[in-house]
Amino acid sequence: MKFKENLSKELDIEITEEQSSQFEIYYQFLIEYNKITNLTRITEKEEVYYKHFYDSLTLVKSINFNEIESICDMGSGAGFPSIPLKIIYPHLKVTIVDSLNKRVIFLNQLVDKLGLVDIKLIHDRVELFALDNQMKFDLVTARALGSLSLILEMGIPMTKIDGTFIALKGTNYEKELLESKKGIEYLGCKVLDIKKYILPNQLGTRFHIIISKLKHIKGFPRQFSNMIKKPI
Repeated sequence: MKFKENLSKELDIEITEEQSSQFEIYYQFLIEYNKITNLTRITEKEEVYYKHFYDSLTLVKSINFNEIESICDMGSGAGFPSIPLKIIYPHLKVTIVDSLNKRVIFLNQLVDKLGLVDIKLIHDRVELFALDNQMKFDLVTARALGSLSLILEMGIPMTKIDGTFIALKGTNYEKELLESKKGIEYLGCKVLDIKKYILPNQLGTRFHIIISKLKHIKGFPRQFSNMIKKPI
């Protein structure tokens, strides 16, 4: 497996021996924990490294993390994309919000094993957490959490003005983007760019929808049932 070489060649990331060791600890602990608590369907080593770790790190080509201090990862599951990013950029102040306590318990143990600091792990529904954390983060991310219209309404309110929201999506992103066009404008945002990434070893294609917040619109997010019934 040429994970280290792929990071260097494709993403301009040079990892240290310590960081390489952290990724190995991450993988081993994820697989062991997954035997008792279902966290991921992907368990084969190469796929975990590329479909989870590498996929998370593609964000470094979409935004300059040296200019980012705070990041909120919505519904990160087993820690993607924020934990791989934290390994590479230790200066990041990371907040992970997940509604399933079993994931938060896993992440607490993982963070301890990896020796990471400045990480807040929040067991809460994202839309409820967002109500009390408006305009708080430089970057908000969501990966495999829900439709674009849904995650925008939950994530944009937490993003600072002139901050960035990035949705990590698969090949069906165009339909979601079209359906979210009015909502993006309504929430005071604009699409800056859409980046395409092809994972090594033919393991898939990913897209980043990069959205800039221009102004803050009060009153969001709404109750979850209203977001589902009537997307903005």
